[in-house]
Amino acid sequence: MADLQHTHEVAFDGDVVTKRYRASKPGAAEREWRALTLLAEHAPGLAPEPIAFEAGVVRMSRLDGEPLRGLPVTDGHLTALAGALAELHAAVPRPVLREVPVRPWQREAVRDWLRGQGARWRSRDPLADRAVREGLCWLEGWRPDGSGVRPVFGGGDGNLANFLWDGGRVRVVDFEDSGRSDLAYELAELAEHVSMWVDRAEVGAELVARFELGAAEERRLRGCRRLQALVWLFLLAQDDPDNPRNPPGTFRRQAERALARLDA
Repeated sequence: MADLQHTHEVAFDGDVVTKRYRASKPGAAEREWRALTLLAEHAPGLAPEPIAFEAGVVRMSRLDGEPLRGLPVTDGHLTALAGALAELHAAVPRPVLREVPVRPWQREAVRDWLRGQGARWRSRDPLADRAVREGLCWLEGWRPDGSGVRPVFGGGDGNLANFLWDGGRVRVVDFEDSGRSDLAYELAELAEHVSMWVDRAEVGAELVARFELGAAEERRLRGCRRLQALVWLFLLAQDDPDNPRNPPGTFRRQAERALARLDA
């Protein structure tokens, strides 16, 4: 949920990157440091190397590569991204993963946030109003059980800017919302992230298709994609019209996406 907020400052000094987190993002530096140290041990090369930690500040190595968000994503990019995600998800051994805290903004927290956003909603567009109304109705009836939950280590942010292409592989940065999660939830967050479709053809479905999911995981994925589509409907409604972060028409397109997810 950090996409429309400035949660940290980044400074570069040669091959060293320093991230200073604001007090408004409690626990973020600790989550980032935990992820970097775990991945350095269990998936070396996938993420920056941890260098130093102090309260609210993480220093790490600098990775080469271009963010996928700025590139015309090809089939080769998607294959490499799927490989990086699979490595990330499986990196932390199960006994260790059980001790990792659940990542922020899991289903229960998102549900409560959506309810709050819905309670404050003010009519602005018939299509968006319909998406909000139908989405909140669906949300109140959604009762996912434990089926379809495959524990994974989750990066916690589906922004394509966090995945760097170095010409041969994709590596991952930004772990402020990382933690224990499940595969369907992580794939849903990435597939529904605005960066997956706003300035290119839709690539979320192509990415998800590279993962083998069981029937229960597919059901959970559909529900989680609906959840994330509603999150983005409310987030994009907050975009500053005088300083927009996305192209004109993005909010209306998101309303259409949310309704399409609800009908799927």
